[in-house]
Amino acid sequence: MFSEYRSRGYEEAIVALNSLQSNASVLAAIQAAGPQPSERVFGQTNYYLRRLGYKPKDLNILNAIHISGTKGKGSTAAFCSSLLNTINPSAKVGLFTSPHLVAVRERIRINGKPISEEMFSKYFWELWERFEDGNGEPVRPDLPIRPAYFRYLTYMAYHAFIAERVDATVFEVGVGGLLDPTNLIPSPIVTGVSSLGIDHVNVLGHSIAEIAGHKGGIFKPGVPALTVQQQYPETVNVLRARALELKSSSFTIIPRRPDLDQLKIGLAGSHQKHNASFAIALVNTFLGSPRLPHSYFKHASPIRDTTASDTPSDLLPLLPSDPSPTLPESVDPRQPELPKDLVQPELSGLFKAGITNTRWPGRCQTIVDPVRSGVTWFLDGAHTVDSLELCGQWWNQQIESSSSSSSTHPTSNQPRRILIFNCTFGRKARDLLEGLIKPLSPNLHGGFFDQVIITSNTTYSDGKFKSGK
Repeated sequence: MFSEYRSRGYEEAIVALNSLQSNASVLAAIQAAGPQPSERVFGQTNYYLRRLGYKPKDLNILNAIHISGTKGKGSTAAFCSSLLNTINPSAKVGLFTSPHLVAVRERIRINGKPISEEMFSKYFWELWERFEDGNGEPVRPDLPIRPAYFRYLTYMAYHAFIAERVDATVFEVGVGGLLDPTNLIPSPIVTGVSSLGIDHVNVLGHSIAEIAGHKGGIFKPGVPALTVQQQYPETVNVLRARALELKSSSFTIIPRRPDLDQLKIGLAGSHQKHNASFAIALVNTFLGSPRLPHSYFKHASPIRDTTASDTPSDLLPLLPSDPSPTLPESVDPRQPELPKDLVQPELSGLFKAGITNTRWPGRCQTIVDPVRSGVTWFLDGAHTVDSLELCGQWWNQQIESSSSSSSTHPTSNQPRRILIFNCTFGRKARDLLEGLIKPLSPNLHGGFFDQVIITSNTTYSDGKFKSGK
């Protein structure tokens, strides 16, 4: 069964995991095929779950906060995880996100820390064997016995969190929402859709309405549905209609909290105040749920969520499921009237600490180089045009003070600006770069950068890739 691998160690697990990745030709074929029928995808994801010996209802024990979106879903998930850990330090909180920065173990965290190499190896090989055995599920000739890379890691997160008996989990959607393998949980505690934009068009559709429909596909019967104030107002119509169609218990638009302006939150960038506000609302809803895990009982919200039932509430009017729904004139998606239980008059000390202590590397991160004197790195993993524009705004704020100082003394040496840019397969680099430079202020010579380095996805000159850890 394991003859192709001499041992079941961590390094061998990484090699085996990477063997499940799709190569460029397969990715091109998938993109060319376009969106797949939902019945086919649901059939595949449930097939693999059965091969592991699980049923969808088994996943409800994870007490999940499930988050989709285009921008900010990873940061929001990190805020939620930090809040849940801070509110109850003795609880076990699982966090599943993607992609990773350095080690694949970063995708599966418990109490904010990536699982150890030993734990990764243990659960990886348990899944490898279970998929091989199949739990009596007949082999489908149209599918490999093991799922591809991202699906495998999602199932591994389910398995690890159940085995480790976590008290609560936060799941970030990988792509879309409706057809994502994180959407196998029938009854999360709360669902949320962060800011939406255009991305993954070959899978989700080319219009913002189609994309919103996929993102809102994570809404569940009897479960509160939350979203943020959206850049594209029509997405609110689609999400509200989705909430009605899928019988969510409520649908609420969460605004930015003004009280966060006086708080130095853990993640840089003004847009992170929106993500933090959203996370606070998600966790407040979690704490007010009638399904609140026992370990959080003493931390329960004083105002219970009375809307968590099979009947949609009227926190905001739920509109009929219509191909092109319209908002009533009395409802402004940018200035909604919020139910009082989702906006605290003042943040508690625990909530402030949870937001302040959040760490999420690679998101508007500043690192002073410990080796090269005078070198500062500004890092961000933005990968959509809108996100690159936010990245540009953040970076522009960081250099404004030094730029104004240099303009006062033209002869002084202005720090060199060097851009290192990478773009993965299937994305339009020109559009992304235009989004980045849109908010930037030119330097003394009228340019944006003194040097630009475009990097390849090939990590070594011989064309080979490092397996990664």
